[in-house]
Amino acid sequence: MRTTTNRGLQPNVLGTFDTIVMAVAGSAPAYSLTATTAVLFGTVGYAGPAALLYCAIPMFGIVLAYARLGRIDVNAGAGYSWVGRTLHPFLGFLSGWALVFAATVFMVAGSLPAGSLTLALVDQDLADDTVLSAAVGAGWFLIMLLVVLGGARLTVRAQLIMSGTEMLILGGFVLAALAHRGGATAFDWSWFGLDGFDSTHGFAAGALIAAFYYWGWDVTSNLSEETRDSRRTAGLAALVGVGFVFLLFVTFTVAVNVLLSAEEIKDAGPNVLAVLGQEIWPGVGGKLLLIAVLLSTVATLETTLIQVTRSLFAMGRDRTLPAALGTVHPRWNTPWVAVVAVGAAALLLFAAAAAAGSLQQILRDAVSAIGLQIAFYYGLAGIAAVVAYKSLLLRSVRNLVLGGLWPLLGSGFMLWAFVQSLGSLSTTALTIGLGGLALGLVPLTVYWRKGSDYYRPARLDAVAALAAAAEGSGPAGRPRDGGRDKSYATDF
Repeated sequence: MRTTTNRGLQPNVLGTFDTIVMAVAGSAPAYSLTATTAVLFGTVGYAGPAALLYCAIPMFGIVLAYARLGRIDVNAGAGYSWVGRTLHPFLGFLSGWALVFAATVFMVAGSLPAGSLTLALVDQDLADDTVLSAAVGAGWFLIMLLVVLGGARLTVRAQLIMSGTEMLILGGFVLAALAHRGGATAFDWSWFGLDGFDSTHGFAAGALIAAFYYWGWDVTSNLSEETRDSRRTAGLAALVGVGFVFLLFVTFTVAVNVLLSAEEIKDAGPNVLAVLGQEIWPGVGGKLLLIAVLLSTVATLETTLIQVTRSLFAMGRDRTLPAALGTVHPRWNTPWVAVVAVGAAALLLFAAAAAAGSLQQILRDAVSAIGLQIAFYYGLAGIAAVVAYKSLLLRSVRNLVLGGLWPLLGSGFMLWAFVQSLGSLSTTALTIGLGGLALGLVPLTVYWRKGSDYYRPARLDAVAALAAAAEGSGPAGRPRDGGRDKSYATDF
């Protein structure tokens, strides 16, 4: 299936703590809250905590699927490789393409707020200028592009600084919110119930938005070829990361419901955390949370660049996209051609966004479109895990639940949300989401006709992969993490 280049990505760069940091940063806690809370409230009202809860349960099923698949196929392409080798190469390519397209759209959806927040720290009036926000956001994007180009080690060091500061600020405000007295609305346990959704379509739309909150943890799988003991580390880091951000998201969403009125939430739009900060700590709180959101936004630009460039690297290596994308820089061990290609595409989108008008509308449509892409490729990964482990599922209750039923629940939920939400999204969001998937059919057809080995895959089966691992090498002949990993796939 794989046609390798002379050089690969640098192995054993990241440890367990580094990978957990990347998982948390990938979900971008502060950015997700500020960019998406008003969108979520506008869709489901006070049922935001319920949407986050009911999406988290199946999301953990997808995390388990990734953890198990990563134990039998260490691949920078992650779902692109797994789905292609278990379900069908066409679905595998579209799975990878969905991630690439969603991540590229996110470059703009994430960079625009970074520009706006930077300007807001200087003058709030400047922050409303979409063209200026796009220009400053593009500057942040280019800085992160250079960091990612410099290699995984530099990337992690930058991430530790940015995400560490962000977590300190958010942790302080969690404590302050719990201690704060008074509020616009009394806490209500019904916010966690299903009664808060006005329809099935409303629940599905809320689930897609919630999926956007969590999205990004799977960067750990895209970094697997650069991670020590990656068969264990990537999955463990993803589980810890999603658990952490789930608690953070629910806490802040409840705080917004309690401390701000419905009008304040809607009027705040993408500045909802700044408004919350002012409510908790007048004068200083808003600025501090703006800094946290700015750091989170820049940090998640970095992790998203990691995801898309590693995915493109795997596709170039397999000749399902131009082979040049699989080229690794001789000094930095990074897929530099993929980095440059993503940078060029994103800058073109910046120009389009600057001419599009309202920042809030751009964010709303982008979040919904990206949600469609996420639901699609996460859903396929859940099915792929069940297929890969099908001969092991009945060996124990643990295997059946963690390797079969839970990933299948996650997959079914994601694909259901994908279908159900089609009737409630805007034309722009549908055009971006579905049009982006359809666009992938072009390179799929071209490189399938050229005869890429990817389209004649070695089937991915857990029993065969575990037998190969027990003999000292991973699938496709890849060395098994220096021989240190003795637990293999049955641990999850």
